[in-house]
Amino acid sequence: MDDQAALVLLSGGQDSATCLAWALERFARVETLGFDYGQRNRAELACRDELRGGIARDFPRWAARLGADHVLALPALNAISDSALTRDLPITAGGAGALPSTFVPGRNVIFLTFAAALAYGRGLKHLVAGMCETDYSGYPDCRDDTLKALQVALNLGMDRRFVIHTPLMWRDKAATWSLARALGGDSLLALLRTHTLSCYEGDRTQHHEWGDGCAVCPACVLRARGWRKFAAAG
Repeated sequence: MDDQAALVLLSGGQDSATCLAWALERFARVETLGFDYGQRNRAELACRDELRGGIARDFPRWAARLGADHVLALPALNAISDSALTRDLPITAGGAGALPSTFVPGRNVIFLTFAAALAYGRGLKHLVAGMCETDYSGYPDCRDDTLKALQVALNLGMDRRFVIHTPLMWRDKAATWSLARALGGDSLLALLRTHTLSCYEGDRTQHHEWGDGCAVCPACVLRARGWRKFAAAG
């Protein structure tokens, strides 16, 4: 396995796009992977090509490291998931011990398992993903303990030494914006604001200083609040 090669789980959202920049800064070869499971916010997927194209145009050093893109269709995940991301259900934030209605059970575990299987065949050692438990929606498969346990299981089950990186795990959304600026300056911030989508509704018709989105769903609220905190700090 290539110790200088990484696979980034790239959804098309702000967090995964920032993780892509983080990986491009660190590894000599970086491939990307997206998943189409019939999600409600699948408009996010269209941002992936726009983002990769913008990186190739604006960051020549990163462009030389940016490798193949992959998209896997996972209709079975949609079929078994009664979630507001897979059904026409109200989007609620949860609370009082209840998970958000947008929780898709097992999604990140499944994503990383497929990512490891793809990385196995392509000789990629490092798996990079945007999970975070500092400023997030409360999903249990975003927790650091979950991902550490999953790394052990994948390494045992495939007899390989994968390393799962979660650069945003202990960063809130404001710190994620700051990381993006540190990695790629205003050019990267512009790409994130115009060519990523984190909205659960998949709304690209409304434009804001922090990017596109409905501005009402929990993902938009987190993104907007983080941008305001980041902007206020200068």
